[in-house]
Amino acid sequence: MENNKVILSHCPNFDRIVNTDFLEDDNLSLQLVKIYRDFIFKIDINNGEDIDKIKILDMTMGKYVDDYFFRKTLQKEIFRMKVKSKNGDPVRTIVDAIINIYKQTMEDQTRKIYISRWI
Repeated sequence: MENNKVILSHCPNFDRIVNTDFLEDDNLSLQLVKIYRDFIFKIDINNGEDIDKIKILDMTMGKYVDDYFFRKTLQKEIFRMKVKSKNGDPVRTIVDAIINIYKQTMEDQTRKIYISRWI
């Protein structure tokens, strides 16, 4: 139980991500939230690399919930991803891909100024 508190202290967006209501037929979003939840509770809290990874994953999924443009980009890119069965942990492979997509998108957005219009 103490480990969960430590993990959740590094994930300020956890409640918002897990409690987001997606569209009924949006199975990909539900699966991404499930992967997020499973991954953060499986990490070794003594490993600094894993702590850094859940912080970035939390920011990524927070942006996924908030930003429609990023959500569509991530969904499009996640379908292009290939997970090989011989890799040790497919969840970790998917998480690494999600983080890489987030980093690439953030890099692209700093080059192109994205201004959303609210109607």
